[in-house]
Amino acid sequence: MNSDKSARGNASQFFVAGELCRRGYCAVVTLGNTPNTDILCSNLAGTRFVHIQVKTFVPGRRTCSVGQKAERNFGDNFFWVLGGIPEPGSARPFEYYVIPDRVMAENVTRAHQQWLTTAGAKGQMRNETTVRTVHLPPFKSLSGWDVTEFRDRWELIEAKLSAP
Repeated sequence: MNSDKSARGNASQFFVAGELCRRGYCAVVTLGNTPNTDILCSNLAGTRFVHIQVKTFVPGRRTCSVGQKAERNFGDNFFWVLGGIPEPGSARPFEYYVIPDRVMAENVTRAHQQWLTTAGAKGQMRNETTVRTVHLPPFKSLSGWDVTEFRDRWELIEAKLSAP
């Protein structure tokens, strides 16, 4: 199971890089050699860059795990792409949510804080954890954040790569 998860994560990074290349950009999967960056992407001239952190989920699931680093703001040229990679043989399409880092950090932090302050299933106080999640459509986080508006928003990355 763990190797399947690892293979799915690797595949997701390559699918995202492939989509960016298809759109006319240079996208390189860092293979874990760059902290906080799964894909480094530039315009063809190599004068503008963005960093992309990819997180993988199975379409149809309720959440995508992103971890604590999703609460950090790495800057305006940093993006998260949640890559929905369907199971082999599935009729479900690939899904991509392109989310600016600032938006991710604000919403993941707010949702986690709200989760901490709500009682658990048995009325108990919740303990701090390193787990952070993003709820996927049609679901929303406790804070009400809905990532639907970021589905296939590749133009957010393109705007950074084409800015003067």
